[in-house]
Amino acid sequence: MIQIRHALRRASLLTKTPVTSARSGREQPKAFISTGPQQQDGTFYEFRTYRIHPHLNAAFLKLTNDKIHLRTAHSELLGYWSVEYGGINQVFHIWKYDSYAQRAAVRAALAQDPSWMEEYISKAMPMLSSQDNEVTYLVPWSTITKPPKEGGVYELVSFLMKPGGPAVWGAAFQGAVGAHAASGYAHQVGVFHSEFGLLNRVHVLWWHESADHRAAVRHTAHSDPRVVAAVRQSVSYLESQENKLLFPCAYSPLK
Repeated sequence: MIQIRHALRRASLLTKTPVTSARSGREQPKAFISTGPQQQDGTFYEFRTYRIHPHLNAAFLKLTNDKIHLRTAHSELLGYWSVEYGGINQVFHIWKYDSYAQRAAVRAALAQDPSWMEEYISKAMPMLSSQDNEVTYLVPWSTITKPPKEGGVYELVSFLMKPGGPAVWGAAFQGAVGAHAASGYAHQVGVFHSEFGLLNRVHVLWWHESADHRAAVRHTAHSDPRVVAAVRQSVSYLESQENKLLFPCAYSPLK
């Protein structure tokens, strides 16, 4: 038992650093909770995924096309897509907020907006089978970068990483993403990490000229030694991944 207590004490000391107590003048232990780079501002991005009843998919898309201006009057829409591969009868959209207080104010204002509630919400909600949302931040080394032109397709690749945060897998993950982007295999729109929702998840939003172009460059990337080496380093931290091919809607700011 004495050996166990000593082992536990040594382990606890590894996660603590001394700070000085203002009252006693003696150093007191303080645990570090964070394991990675901290968000430098309050801006975050809400990912929303709606699943639509199959027979109502076309009606939902038309309704949203006609009424989305009622929603964008309240806050900024980054992009709105229909899911072509990786999820049937789904739409995916990203909303930008400066703070949680702003988001709360927007949601409150929407609830009091009769046009939004009567012309859209009352009609759209029965068309949906489920809704999911996730709060994400841009990783410190990423910015939102628009594609060089309109008319392409988007790919959302979602990685579930092993627990530990960016301090554990951040450098390897950045290397893998950077190897694809630097080699010109795809245009990197943004890289996001989850804050609320499934944790230890990172999303990379790519743009491709077309679905066929994406297939061709992916084949080439698999034989590129730079990409292969970078992926080998990052894959040891990976639990699972999934991707979706997205077609931008006409009203999406990112097209």
